[in-house]
Amino acid sequence: MRFLNESPFDLTYDDVFMVPRRSAVSSRYDVDLSSSDGTGTTIPLVVANMTAVSGRRMAETMARRGGLAVLPQDIPLDVVAEVVAWLKTRHPLFETPITLDPHETVSDALALLPKRAHRAAIVVSDGTPVGIVTEADCTGVDRFTQVGQVMTTDMVTLDDQVDARSAFDRLAATRHRLAPVVDGNGALVGLLTRTGALRSTIYTPALDGAGRLRVAAAIGVNGDVAAKAERLAEIGVDTLVVDTAHGHQERMIDALKAVRGTGLELPVVAGNVVAAEGVHDLIDAGADIIKVGVGPGAMCTTRMMTGVGRPQFSAVLECVEAAKEHGKHVWADGGVRHPRDVALALAAGASQVMIGSWFAGTYESPGDLQRSADGRAYKESFGMASARAVANRTAGDDAFERARKALYEEGISSSRMFLDPQRPGVEDLVDEICSGVRSAATYAGAHDLAEFSARAVVGVQSAAGYAEGRPLPAGW
Repeated sequence: MRFLNESPFDLTYDDVFMVPRRSAVSSRYDVDLSSSDGTGTTIPLVVANMTAVSGRRMAETMARRGGLAVLPQDIPLDVVAEVVAWLKTRHPLFETPITLDPHETVSDALALLPKRAHRAAIVVSDGTPVGIVTEADCTGVDRFTQVGQVMTTDMVTLDDQVDARSAFDRLAATRHRLAPVVDGNGALVGLLTRTGALRSTIYTPALDGAGRLRVAAAIGVNGDVAAKAERLAEIGVDTLVVDTAHGHQERMIDALKAVRGTGLELPVVAGNVVAAEGVHDLIDAGADIIKVGVGPGAMCTTRMMTGVGRPQFSAVLECVEAAKEHGKHVWADGGVRHPRDVALALAAGASQVMIGSWFAGTYESPGDLQRSADGRAYKESFGMASARAVANRTAGDDAFERARKALYEEGISSSRMFLDPQRPGVEDLVDEICSGVRSAATYAGAHDLAEFSARAVVGVQSAAGYAEGRPLPAGW
């Protein structure tokens, strides 16, 4: 990347823009978004290790579309083992459906339907799908009514050997938006929507060497880090993230050395830092990938509490240059609110962009779907230094220690992340982001992410310049 006009101060994503260049890339679909950092992703998006964002549904959905979710360090290892074992048995094409017995109630259905963006459940009897239940089927019905009485039996089923194009054509021809997928014995093995069939022709799943969906997991820098790392590798985690708010510290360096001392061959991510010195030290200690960002996240109050941090675009740019000296990579963590921000982080040289709060307001995030007074759907999001997160981490402490640590919480306790009615699922956001990134690459004349970073020309703009680029859907 090169600057069109240098800046005397550090820059955020809002401060910069990209200049179009002569391009021979004729279509967005000709752009390869695969990473080269060893994590095996086919799109450069990582779900942050926040308990309000990253869980089994998010991990499954993102890996199926080529991204990677990082399971949080606060989750007990036995729970991580259960999640990873479940994830590794998921189908790379077909979704895992919500299932109900015909004798379960409408109340049971309504509690489960918001767990999937398509808002449908498959009613199963003896392993065989017998109907589909949606929210429309449950409207105006007594909550204790059995779903077998309200389910839709007018459905099509797809064979588990079906290809995406044939599945789409079958659903379109019968005017169904989704269908159960069954094996040769008629047993349910998954679900496929029309949109899901289309997406599977655009995205390539992030798969391990055995053809299973990939997942990452985080650990902190305290306790027996080496033992935790070995256990996560044994569980089947594909990438290890050693994470703490202040990554350039002795505990992190010791933790990385301990992890490397185990001989594990997993890619190891470490952070967070914002300057070249931190990058050099963490790579020397054993990190393969450096996580960059202090203070740009929507749930983070670090800069307001401490004055510590750095504008994210400049932080990523400097850290990428430092990592290149070692042949290593950078993840840009936080501060992205629009597809343009993701494109600019990649233009600065990041191999992945980590997203937290933006994905919190989706059906796939772990929280329960709630409704505001005006009827809008939302999920609660909270930072990893918030009162809620601190309470989870200190549950094993005595009352005195918990109370003492609670005095020093830094993050926002909770925030309502409203679901976008146009893009309520994480896949909808992935479509929007990847569309923007692919288009940015065509403007730069780049066929892949490495070429995109090499060819990008970035300029510095005023606040008025940024405002000029915003659409005005309501007119002047």
